[in-house]
Amino acid sequence: MEEIFHNLAEELRRKNPYLTYEEARSWVEALWEDFETTRARAGRSFKGQQVTERIVREWITRFGDKLHEYFSENPKFQHLLKKGPKH
Repeated sequence: MEEIFHNLAEELRRKNPYLTYEEARSWVEALWEDFETTRARAGRSFKGQQVTERIVREWITRFGDKLHEYFSENPKFQHLLKKGPKH
Protein backbone atom coordinates (compact mmCIF):
# COMPACT_ATOMS: atom_id res chain seq x y z
CA MET A 1 0.00 0.00 0.00
CA GLU A 2 2.81 2.39 0.84
CA GLU A 3 4.19 2.24 -2.69
CA ILE A 4 0.74 2.68 -4.23
CA PHE A 5 0.00 5.74 -2.08
CA HIS A 6 3.45 7.17 -2.82
CA ASN A 7 3.03 6.73 -6.57
CA LEU A 8 -0.46 8.25 -6.55
CA ALA A 9 0.75 11.20 -4.46
CA GLU A 10 3.58 11.82 -6.91
CA GLU A 11 1.13 11.60 -9.80
CA LEU A 12 -1.11 14.15 -8.08
CA ARG A 13 1.85 16.47 -7.51
CA ARG A 14 2.68 16.35 -11.22
CA LYS A 15 -0.92 17.29 -11.96
CA ASN A 16 -1.06 19.96 -9.24
CA PRO A 17 2.41 21.34 -8.45
CA TYR A 18 0.98 23.70 -5.83
CA LEU A 19 0.59 20.76 -3.46
CA THR A 20 3.38 19.59 -1.22
CA TYR A 21 4.07 15.88 -1.12
CA GLU A 22 2.37 15.69 2.29
CA GLU A 23 -0.74 17.45 1.00
CA ALA A 24 -0.89 15.24 -2.08
CA ARG A 25 -0.48 12.16 0.08
CA SER A 26 -3.30 13.32 2.37
CA TRP A 27 -5.55 13.87 -0.65
CA VAL A 28 -4.77 10.40 -2.01
CA GLU A 29 -5.50 8.73 1.33
CA ALA A 30 -8.74 10.71 1.77
CA LEU A 31 -9.96 9.91 -1.75
CA TRP A 32 -9.05 6.23 -1.30
CA GLU A 33 -10.91 6.00 1.99
CA ASP A 34 -13.91 7.92 0.65
CA PHE A 35 -14.26 5.59 -2.34
CA GLU A 36 -14.05 2.44 -0.23
CA THR A 37 -16.41 3.79 2.44
CA THR A 38 -18.98 4.96 -0.10
CA ARG A 39 -18.84 1.61 -1.88
CA ALA A 40 -19.34 -0.27 1.39
CA ARG A 41 -22.26 1.94 2.44
CA ALA A 42 -23.91 1.24 -0.89
CA GLY A 43 -23.73 -2.47 -0.05
CA ARG A 44 -21.23 -3.26 -2.78
CA SER A 45 -18.60 -5.89 -2.24
CA PHE A 46 -14.93 -5.07 -2.01
CA LYS A 47 -13.38 -5.49 -5.46
CA GLY A 48 -9.76 -5.19 -4.40
CA GLN A 49 -7.09 -2.55 -4.20
CA GLN A 50 -6.67 -2.52 -7.97
CA VAL A 51 -10.18 -1.14 -8.45
CA THR A 52 -9.72 1.53 -5.79
CA GLU A 53 -6.34 2.48 -7.24
CA ARG A 54 -7.85 2.78 -10.73
CA ILE A 55 -10.65 5.04 -9.46
CA VAL A 56 -8.33 7.28 -7.43
CA ARG A 57 -5.98 7.54 -10.43
CA GLU A 58 -8.94 8.50 -12.62
CA TRP A 59 -9.95 11.22 -10.13
CA ILE A 60 -6.38 12.53 -10.09
CA THR A 61 -6.37 12.67 -13.88
CA ARG A 62 -9.73 14.43 -14.07
CA PHE A 63 -9.68 16.65 -11.00
CA GLY A 64 -6.10 16.75 -9.71
CA ASP A 65 -5.45 20.32 -10.69
CA LYS A 66 -8.83 21.46 -9.31
CA LEU A 67 -9.40 19.34 -6.21
CA HIS A 68 -10.23 22.43 -4.18
CA GLU A 69 -13.06 23.27 -6.59
CA TYR A 70 -14.62 19.83 -6.84
CA PHE A 71 -14.42 18.91 -3.17
CA SER A 72 -14.65 22.30 -1.44
CA GLU A 73 -18.29 21.85 -0.45
CA ASN A 74 -17.79 18.39 1.03
CA PRO A 75 -17.08 18.62 4.77
CA LYS A 76 -15.01 15.43 4.62
CA PHE A 77 -12.39 17.26 2.59
CA GLN A 78 -12.39 20.68 4.27
CA HIS A 79 -9.27 19.90 6.31
CA LEU A 80 -7.33 19.28 3.08
CA LEU A 81 -7.99 22.69 1.59
CA LYS A 82 -5.28 25.27 1.97
CA LYS A 83 -6.09 28.25 4.09
CA GLY A 84 -4.83 31.46 2.60
CA PRO A 85 -4.38 32.80 -0.92
CA LYS A 86 -5.81 30.81 -3.79
CA HIS A 87 -3.49 29.60 -6.53
